[in-house]
Amino acid sequence: MKSNQVPSELRTAVAGLRPYFVRSAWFSLFASLLVLAPSGYMLEVYGRVVNSRSHATLFWLTVLVLGAFLLMEVLEWSRSEIMRSAAEALDKKMHMRVFNAMFEANVRQVPGGQMQTLADFKRVCEFLYSPALLAIMEAPIALVMMVLLFLISPVLGWTAVVFGLLQVGITWMNEQRTKPPLMAANRESMEAQRYADDTLNNAEVLEAMGMLKNTRRRWIAKQRQFLQLHAVASDSAGGFQALSKLVQNILSSLLLGLACWLLLQDQLHLGGGMMVVSSILGGRMLAPLVQVVGQWRSVVNVRDSWNRLNALLAAVPADSRAMTLPAPQARVQVEQLTAGAPGSAATILRGIAFALQPGDVLAVVGPSASGKTTLARLLVGLWPATMGKVRLDGADVQTWNKRELGPHVGYLPQDVALFDGTMAENIARFGKMDMAKVEAAARAVGLHALICSLPQGYDTLVGPGGIRLSGGQHQRVGLARAFYGEPVYVVLDEPNSSLDEEGDAALSQAIRQASARGATVIVITHRASVLSVATKMLLLRDGLQQAFGPRDEVLAALTKAARQATQMPVPMGPVAA
Repeated sequence: MKSNQVPSELRTAVAGLRPYFVRSAWFSLFASLLVLAPSGYMLEVYGRVVNSRSHATLFWLTVLVLGAFLLMEVLEWSRSEIMRSAAEALDKKMHMRVFNAMFEANVRQVPGGQMQTLADFKRVCEFLYSPALLAIMEAPIALVMMVLLFLISPVLGWTAVVFGLLQVGITWMNEQRTKPPLMAANRESMEAQRYADDTLNNAEVLEAMGMLKNTRRRWIAKQRQFLQLHAVASDSAGGFQALSKLVQNILSSLLLGLACWLLLQDQLHLGGGMMVVSSILGGRMLAPLVQVVGQWRSVVNVRDSWNRLNALLAAVPADSRAMTLPAPQARVQVEQLTAGAPGSAATILRGIAFALQPGDVLAVVGPSASGKTTLARLLVGLWPATMGKVRLDGADVQTWNKRELGPHVGYLPQDVALFDGTMAENIARFGKMDMAKVEAAARAVGLHALICSLPQGYDTLVGPGGIRLSGGQHQRVGLARAFYGEPVYVVLDEPNSSLDEEGDAALSQAIRQASARGATVIVITHRASVLSVATKMLLLRDGLQQAFGPRDEVLAALTKAARQATQMPVPMGPVAA
């Protein structure tokens, strides 16, 4: 890494877990050294007990080796618990940051704003106490074993070095062969999961129009592609795992044979007992690498998750420009606004400019694909502008702290989203419940009588996504949520698309009441009924501002332009003889 390169947030957070890693490394060292206990026990039994024929010596040696086994298991368990605590510390430190980044990326349509992000973070946390990482932490112990082999005999030491390099080569080849198919399999798995989620979300359409068979066929094709790639990676990993174990077994037996040959040549230090010790040391030296090869799929998967998380956190920085400001009075100033969808080079709006004062009701009209919904998202600060600004009381709405601004804003998107909970909870925005305000918002949009007619009233569950409500009820709950708490800045995108005549009248009355108390209301609509309560009007066409001003003046100008267009003479062609 270059010296001027700033470490990623995730890397910095993991670096903060250094005390956990240090403690776990010490536990690993002592636990690995206790692996030699059986060898010491065997040497003492053959040497001391057999020669002395002492039952007491045998008893105490057995007690010692059993104590060593118990201590080794305690150390192993403690090491795992230490790393589990490290995972919990990482989760506590980063889980809100990851969730907020995922949420903001979804709002801004930045890649990485899917639920897969939470699965990636979970995988990174779980990796901290996985067998793969614990095996990697044991790698330095291999050096200790190698030094001991050199002390017994340089021949044994260099033999272990050769086989250690061979094991490293196997690990490298395993990486080269399994990484591409595993990463491709992960991508296909995520794509298949997204496709399945889309299928479930549109189950009614698929069932009604008989599309289930075709969509299921496409999902099966994606799933088969994932399984094929995963099988290729599994086959490669399995082969290298078997090869790795073979090298470990060969080294153990080879060291035993070499030690015996050295003993016959009177070149083995510390006597014949070192033959068995050498075999054990050699196997133990390669054990971490063997385990890493066996767990390599988890290593590749967590690396993939790590890279995706880093990319997301870099794309959505933590040091937000959000500012703490006084409660807004809803003076709106739109300055030469030019924008498109995040991540797209296409421009949707160009040069939009207008101003509103508290109490104004602006109706935004125009044909489909003229940029009205894009304007709504820009007005509440969901999408960034390419050029220009939306100012609320003189401050850029993008820089306003949304947690502080949110209670003063009412927003109804074109696709109304309700959440699994009660009517009251959805209207109250799942915040602290104030039933007086909940009922006031419901009455404002003509929803109170309907809610009271339900068996559980305001405690009625709407179901996931509001599935238990009709289209009109769904939209009215969304409207009540938008007007909850008497916000001073209200943006409604097609608020009456699913309303009947009664609901339309209630909406108009709610807008009048909001305007009367000084709220600024912006309504995007295709229906003329809302125009009766508008004080100003904005006409968009092809992303350009065609007209803006008082409603009556704009309507008069449009009527005059339409009349002139119909009175234009029609050019006549030559009359046939």
